[in-house]
Amino acid sequence: MTKHWTIEDIPSQRGRTIVVTGTGGLGFEDALALARAGGDVIIAGRNPGKGLQAVARIKASVPGALVSFEALDLADLDSVAAFGTRLAVSRESIDVLINNAGVMAPPQRQTTVDGYELQFGVNYLAHFALTAHLLPLLRRGVNPRVVTLSSVAARGGAIDFDDLQSDVGYKPMKAYGQSKLACLMFAFELQHRSDIAGWGIESIAAHPGVSRTDLLHNAPGRTSAQGRMRTYLWFLFQPAERGALPTLFAATSPDADAGGYYGPVGMGEIRGFPAKAKPPKAALEAHVARRLWDLTEQLAGVSFGDALPDNVTRYAATGQWRV
Repeated sequence: MTKHWTIEDIPSQRGRTIVVTGTGGLGFEDALALARAGGDVIIAGRNPGKGLQAVARIKASVPGALVSFEALDLADLDSVAAFGTRLAVSRESIDVLINNAGVMAPPQRQTTVDGYELQFGVNYLAHFALTAHLLPLLRRGVNPRVVTLSSVAARGGAIDFDDLQSDVGYKPMKAYGQSKLACLMFAFELQHRSDIAGWGIESIAAHPGVSRTDLLHNAPGRTSAQGRMRTYLWFLFQPAERGALPTLFAATSPDADAGGYYGPVGMGEIRGFPAKAKPPKAALEAHVARRLWDLTEQLAGVSFGDALPDNVTRYAATGQWRV
């Protein structure tokens, strides 16, 4: 990129249907920018009050905006499945899915409705399941893209198959790092499988650097060390609209590479305009990604394999797909 990319560079999104998970923070900024570009935006979130408020704010800012709210509780896999069913009835296709919503570092271990550790379940598992449920609609989209949010915390993450749900010695940031590393591995593996199976979907990962959202206030809490840092050292965090830029670039730019990873260009990828991000080595371990994918299908009760063409065969010895 020869110049800094901003929301002014978003190409027209007219005629494109876009799903964004999350009603506030980065998700709101994504939805606002994409609605301003003419997209038909569906904001998906757990809280109807916040969702409808987000819709109202966008319509007030962008007269004539095509934006709506749909209920989606990422802590409940039945809700994820129901969301997919509703969209299959109401929509012919989806052109962009942004897997954005998340929870960060609750001080005590919490679980989803289905019994999974909250961060693993919401940040990763539910978005994996959501993508699977929406895959048929995405395959009917025009140049469809799936953008999955990772984090700088993925650098310190590790996939612990012996304690994937953090049942033993729960550590908030360790669990968060694992969930965000899993998101990044999912994005890369989804592109790999799309290429082999001919799904025609571009899977791209992004991270927002360190951004001024309510994520630290909502989970660790305002009185936690992280919450106090967010409150009193707010100037170290870039604005949410700037943090959303890597996601918006990944979702819309013709220069975004399928299978790519984007984040802020500044020192340590903490702040700045969008550029290619450096994935941690752990995210490139293909054998771990395949094992995690197989296990996740079981945990989420979904199968991407159902959408594979008849001439694609799985070789169990390698876990790879072959035509």
